[in-house]
Amino acid sequence: MTFSKILIANRGEIACRVIRTARNLGYKTVAVFSDADRDAPHVALADEAVHIGASPAAESYLRFDALLEAARKTGADALHPGYGFLSENAAFAQACVDAGLVFIGPPASAIEAMGDKALAKRRMLEAGVPCAPGYLGEEQGDAQLIEEAEKLGFPLLVKAVAGGGGRGMRLVRHFSELQQGIDGARREATSAFGDGTLMLERLIDNGRHIEIQVFADAHGNAVYLGERDCTAQRRRQKVIEEAPSPVVTPAMREAMGKDAVAAALAVGYRGAGTVEFIVDDKLKHYFLEMNTRLQVEHPVTEMITGYDLVEWQLRVASGEPLPAKQRDIQLTGHAIEARLYVEDPYAGFAPQTGTVLWWQPGRALHAGVRIDDGIRQGSVISPYYDPMVAKVIVHGRDRDDAIRRLRAALANTPLLGLKNNGRFLSDLVDHPAFRKAEMTTTLIDQWMEQGEPLLQVTAANDAVWRVAAMVMAMQHGNSWRANSVAAFDLKLQSGDVVRSVRVHPDRHGGIALTLDGVVVHAAVVSYADGVLRFSVDGVLQSAIAVMNGSDLHLALDGYSFAFSEVSAFPNADALKDASRARSPVAGKVTQIMVVPGAPVQEGQQMVCVEAMKMEMWLVAEAAGTVQAVHAKVGDQMESGALLIEIELNTTKEA
Repeated sequence: MTFSKILIANRGEIACRVIRTARNLGYKTVAVFSDADRDAPHVALADEAVHIGASPAAESYLRFDALLEAARKTGADALHPGYGFLSENAAFAQACVDAGLVFIGPPASAIEAMGDKALAKRRMLEAGVPCAPGYLGEEQGDAQLIEEAEKLGFPLLVKAVAGGGGRGMRLVRHFSELQQGIDGARREATSAFGDGTLMLERLIDNGRHIEIQVFADAHGNAVYLGERDCTAQRRRQKVIEEAPSPVVTPAMREAMGKDAVAAALAVGYRGAGTVEFIVDDKLKHYFLEMNTRLQVEHPVTEMITGYDLVEWQLRVASGEPLPAKQRDIQLTGHAIEARLYVEDPYAGFAPQTGTVLWWQPGRALHAGVRIDDGIRQGSVISPYYDPMVAKVIVHGRDRDDAIRRLRAALANTPLLGLKNNGRFLSDLVDHPAFRKAEMTTTLIDQWMEQGEPLLQVTAANDAVWRVAAMVMAMQHGNSWRANSVAAFDLKLQSGDVVRSVRVHPDRHGGIALTLDGVVVHAAVVSYADGVLRFSVDGVLQSAIAVMNGSDLHLALDGYSFAFSEVSAFPNADALKDASRARSPVAGKVTQIMVVPGAPVQEGQQMVCVEAMKMEMWLVAEAAGTVQAVHAKVGDQMESGALLIEIELNTTKEA
């Protein structure tokens, strides 16, 4: 099982992460890329790279033939699948072996046994591992699923048996939501995994998601490396992970660990795997599934154990025994990982696309901080893949220490150019529910429904407005400097807020900024490569300020804002128009629920656009009649593209 050149059949931060460890161990690496990823960092990082197809994953990263041909063409003799895409596809694992490649993962038989969530659950029940009640039957008709759901009761989860990463999963709290949940889960699972088979599982409400990292070799050895708490989730997608769990006792850890190892050995497992449990409010654990791959959140386990899990994968794949015995594995300190998503947490976590204007993670790196990313300044974020672009991981002496370090690291790594969840992550780990370890897997979703302040956008304060005015004033040339007597007003907009700031030179070589009658004296000390050093009333400070055309993107004190100068001649196309419904994101049209001539009511769902693993519904803003539909199912749309034209109803006064 010796090999010397590894093809990484993935992209983004995981491809970069695998390449780094492989190169450290002396292996050559091969990257693959789609049209959209031609200039991606993982392409430049590898020794060689091969183009494998068009931007949609189905036409590139999910193509067996293209990946195997890339390996043949470059002479790669091993393949690492990363996570996502084909990492849990038994047929692909077998195809790699048949092509003479070492598949750096478990054998196809183990993937098949655990990849079918229903089959895996049956095996666990046979082994005596506690499982949540559910339906695992082969009858997949809607009538059968509805009948079984009524027997189980609500709330429940509709889950794809081939699913993972939150895809093909729907939370159904009431019977009225069931049909939509079945349809959505089946459609998403078919699109993502080519298999629309579903299972039902009674929801353990107010539960915690805790998983055990297991590792096995080809010599009959298997160990567990502690647990990870992945309870902080939105829409069944993880946002914060930590290790160890703040609620797991040593006895509980040992019991769950032994169950996880037994599960791995039962299917002849080899390599890295994760056994996931849901833990109820009485700290009783129930088996959920086994992910037969490395996990997104594996760095927190690496931080508290000191082991490189990708290195373990490569050593096990080459036939070596595990580098450590169970008695050797010690957990030290506390680690937290925050997933940086290009999405707007203050608008329903809507995914974002566009260009990264500022991203300098090296500014935040110091002892105890690690950043895994797959982007760089200037990267274009497309709608084709997952919205997670980086992970900020910290290690502290204890949990409070780790939280403090994480908030500082997030503040020091602003991503400008696209809306993202950076500030939300910082606020989340400082929220009392997180601090007290009272999160549940559905709490963030409940907050969305309840209008939790954490999910309300924070408006720029006066200090931020003044800094924005200072930068904008510089764009007007040197007219504000000390040798000028001209004063002028800057009318700026951030979000829906418009304010005016009076700018006037002062006799000390700086400027006076007047906002709502309050005057402060400011001066620019230096401004280069986006880093602004300035003083306000004698206090030196720093900010990140990047101009994109006439728009300013500003990061200050851990917050990020976008400003523009208000024109006296506003663009009429930018005004909200209920008669012209536009795509909320860049993505693919998956459903169209209206036709020309059909009446629509305010709030009625009209078109579904899928982007970055999320379905976004376009609803009617007002009642009327559909005049035109400018898309069809399968079309790839730009953000803001016109989809539906509506003739609005008019109300005549008597």
